[in-house]
Amino acid sequence: MVKREIKKAVLAYSGGLDTSIILKWLQDEYKCEVVTFTADLGQGEEVEPARAKALKFGIKEENIYILDLKEEFVKDFVFPMFRANAIYEGEYLLGTSIARPLISKKQIEIAHATGADAVSHGATGKGNDQVRFELGYLSLDPSIAVIAPWREWDLNSRTKLLKYAEEHGIEIDKKGKKSLYSMDANLLHISYEGEILEDPNHEPEEDMWLWSVSPENAPDEAEYITISYKFGDPVAINGEEMTPATLLTALNAYGNKHGIGRIDIVENRFVGMKARGCYETPGGTIMLKAHRAIESITLDREEAHLKDELMPKYAKLIYNGFWWSPERKMLQASIDATQETVNGEVKLKLYKGNVMVVGRKSDESLYSEEHSTFEEDEVYNQADAEGFIRLNALRFIIEGKKQPERIKNLVGELKL
Repeated sequence: MVKREIKKAVLAYSGGLDTSIILKWLQDEYKCEVVTFTADLGQGEEVEPARAKALKFGIKEENIYILDLKEEFVKDFVFPMFRANAIYEGEYLLGTSIARPLISKKQIEIAHATGADAVSHGATGKGNDQVRFELGYLSLDPSIAVIAPWREWDLNSRTKLLKYAEEHGIEIDKKGKKSLYSMDANLLHISYEGEILEDPNHEPEEDMWLWSVSPENAPDEAEYITISYKFGDPVAINGEEMTPATLLTALNAYGNKHGIGRIDIVENRFVGMKARGCYETPGGTIMLKAHRAIESITLDREEAHLKDELMPKYAKLIYNGFWWSPERKMLQASIDATQETVNGEVKLKLYKGNVMVVGRKSDESLYSEEHSTFEEDEVYNQADAEGFIRLNALRFIIEGKKQPERIKNLVGELKL
């Protein structure tokens, strides 16, 4: 394979095994200058050590970017996604998927700021992330060159990676110790893949879960919280206003305490195969329940139903990496237009893995007690329902008269 001529590349760099090797590999294989970019998305690990590691590789200080993106991540990516109640294949809250467009965006911004002509990532050729990263890059800069080492090199096993590290003097923390799972974390979730999880019939070990107590060991007493909403976004917990990242952090703490947000799924990857993964999304699980609750009293019926019909398409676009696509932006505009009246409070009960809605109120609520009461009222004439029903049944009545044999076949032995 003929190497492209690359002058400078921006690498999404964590400082871990894979990206440390990629950094050295880029220098050796492409003979290019490397700019490192480390994103703090609330993954719970120190990101600053990546600076020292990059300096050891000879990266110039001005070419080392370590950015705190937690607020931008939640405000501009997580919250818009939750306005849609997005969930992929009925269970996955898209924690990894939604982080990739932000990382892609920042890599392109850094490339433009530093005059780089390429970007690089550490995603493998089997997964979704390579697609998500690269669709992001090319959507934001069609002329950028993309280097995906896992599709080029022959270092296709951990053993080969460790040997490469040893031969090139790359210091890796706990070198030689095999990590049990492949994990990805940010402020929204943490994921686990690989090893024993590759057997979809093998229950994960309890000590795999890092963010939450098991529901069995969660407190025996329920806890109540109230989330306030404004234009479809959560803005306060128990009356205390918070920034987006601070609020999600607080919800994570509540969820972790009560064993909320664990799932074990087999999902259909965009590249074709099925993959088993386990996820902890404590704060997101609480947010989804609360958002649907406040929408239940503030959205018109058909508006809410149409949102639910659009949601699987929206979620699939995010899962497959099309955040920057025109169709996702079009759907987002429609979704956001529905959120103008999604204001109010939701009261939740948290108990042993469960999130239960126990109250919701809004100044813009469409719920009418006088119409829905079982007691006597003066606003609804129950006799009106007869005409409503007969008009909706009119086509059935006509069909029954015009095509009686067809109706008999439909009802089988039942005598009309």
